[in-house]
Amino acid sequence: MTPDSLLPRHKSDAQHARDMCLAGRWMYERGFIVACEGNLSVRLGDGRILTTPTCMNKGMLSPEDLVMTDLEGRQVAGDRKVSSELAMHLLFYRMRPDVNAVCHAHPPTATGFAVAGRALNKALLPEVIVGLGQIPLVQYATPGTPELSAALEPFVPHYDALLLANHGAVTCGADLLTAFFRMETIEHSAKITLAAELAGEPVLLSGREVAKLMAARPRYFVSPPPGGGAELPMTSEGGESAEDRVTLTRDELDALIDEAVRKDRSRR
Repeated sequence: MTPDSLLPRHKSDAQHARDMCLAGRWMYERGFIVACEGNLSVRLGDGRILTTPTCMNKGMLSPEDLVMTDLEGRQVAGDRKVSSELAMHLLFYRMRPDVNAVCHAHPPTATGFAVAGRALNKALLPEVIVGLGQIPLVQYATPGTPELSAALEPFVPHYDALLLANHGAVTCGADLLTAFFRMETIEHSAKITLAAELAGEPVLLSGREVAKLMAARPRYFVSPPPGGGAELPMTSEGGESAEDRVTLTRDELDALIDEAVRKDRSRR
């Protein structure tokens, strides 16, 4: 099986089950999870959710280990017990019609940032800015409880990748491969950020450069989350305090991006 098999197309439930087992092995092999950590899910037709079970290593699953629920979390198929963190997945599916897959893991470097109370919110890497904008930190709440869903809810409409304080990370996507790649991007970004800080003072991109990258998203077939309230990453113009924070509507943000692109073109 290849990464192409995880791309969106009409699939049977059996194909989705095989894909989920493959993605679980990838997460385990890359060290994003150990023991029985992490979970994966995929939205099927007719309001059904295919997900990994609790108390099993996600890198060692076979299709018959998986369980199926409805959007209320009621188990409708499978012999194993559903994960206690299923509610986190269902929150994405309820709030984001564009989301068809969710990955939750504990990638070590990224989780180190989450344990240190740090978001990955600096304008350091063009690929991360184009693909994710920034990766905010969600305040701590006990895993598997309604409090975690409540903490996540303000972020879900606006971001595709999130750090969970003292816990791990969660990503979503239109398909399982996209959700998995976003988890890879979180960990890769965290490793590079840590390496830059060990090597010296990381050099942030300017606000103008960030605006150009955001404007380039359509060229890379990147669609921003539908909520339209995502904050841009911190740029070289200076750190952001609560007093400095400005909230923009999507139309205002689009207008600023267009203006930055026009000014850049006029300087050439």
